[in-house]
Amino acid sequence: MKSALKLPVILGSAAVLAVSALLLGKPAPVEPRPPTPLVNRPATPKVPKAPGTPAVVPVVPADAKQPIIQIALLLDTSGSMQGLLDQARTQLWNIVNRFSHAKRDGVAPQLQIALYAYGNTEPGANANEIRQVLPFTTDLDLLSERLFSLQISGGDEHCGEVIHDATRQLAWSANPDAMRLIFIAGNEPFTQGPVDFDAAVKGARERGITVNTIHCGDYEQGVSGKWKDAAALADGSYMNIDHNQRVVELAAPQDAEIARLGAELNKTYVAYGAAGRQNQLRQEAQDQNSLGLSLSSMVSRSVTKSSGNYSNESWDLVDAVKKNQVDVATVRADDLPEPMRGLDAAGRKAWLETREQERTQLQQRIQALNAEREQFLTEARKQQAAPGTATLEGAIGQVVEREAKKRNLTLE
Repeated sequence: MKSALKLPVILGSAAVLAVSALLLGKPAPVEPRPPTPLVNRPATPKVPKAPGTPAVVPVVPADAKQPIIQIALLLDTSGSMQGLLDQARTQLWNIVNRFSHAKRDGVAPQLQIALYAYGNTEPGANANEIRQVLPFTTDLDLLSERLFSLQISGGDEHCGEVIHDATRQLAWSANPDAMRLIFIAGNEPFTQGPVDFDAAVKGARERGITVNTIHCGDYEQGVSGKWKDAAALADGSYMNIDHNQRVVELAAPQDAEIARLGAELNKTYVAYGAAGRQNQLRQEAQDQNSLGLSLSSMVSRSVTKSSGNYSNESWDLVDAVKKNQVDVATVRADDLPEPMRGLDAAGRKAWLETREQERTQLQQRIQALNAEREQFLTEARKQQAAPGTATLEGAIGQVVEREAKKRNLTLE
């Protein structure tokens, strides 16, 4: 029997200590954070939607030479999967950060992520308990919000059907060099439901989609439940995890400062238009969600916010102007924040350039601190009595590295 690939939850210091560290600007103690009990968290309050705005902003088409990475996460959210949800929430920013330095021929890729819940009777699910939570999006704050809104319920886990739906419902790229990946995680036999998993996975393969399976439980049990067979049908990887595993994560002396700078970044965003304020509130809410999990999670989110993968051109004028989505001179004064309303075109441009410079300085500082943090943690882990178990970031990272090599895409 092969050893299980563990998927731990990274547990941080108690929320009150994390908040204190942020407010006071003091470095976190360099010691392991003890594991704390995970609890069922209530759904995150929904950010009010401005009238006439779409629930999901369409993905801006990638540039002709820009690589495309598409990842569809299919999560079992039945009654026994609370641990999986907690792990997905905790690991989201680590997964995204895998791509923070990705490039092909010097061009950074566009990262799109979609989310499905299956085995779930929550509103929006079909008769077989499958729901598209989010189509492909580059809006990472919206993705985080939707992850935190998921609740466990139901009990019919139809793997073949959710793969079939994701294959046909999502806007998969037609670019032959695009990285198209499905990750499906759950714990029941892959054979359940009216859609034959063999046909569903083969259908995905025909569209150039690689299906990777993550069984939440014993390795051999996953094999007998056909999780490994399903992955093999689409040249994917089979992995197994203990979805309830908890570990201690080392603290680093840079943690509190990175988290503080991540919160400071919010001040450089210039909300505009009908949806601007609601998205700014979402940004703040996802900071709080991450901090509520652990200081480590907030640190990872802050690192994401300092990277090119975190772009908000749909509501932030700095990103919108930078990506040529908006001519700031033509924006109605009523759609601008108060400090910009009395400015002429040149004044608007100068004001935005100042915000962009402030953001760049903060992002560069976060990146420099994170490099020191990663070096510290690498050395600290060498001193641990036993090696740490693999994480969701590591499990997905193994697949991503393999797929990246096929497409001449470098991740570092």
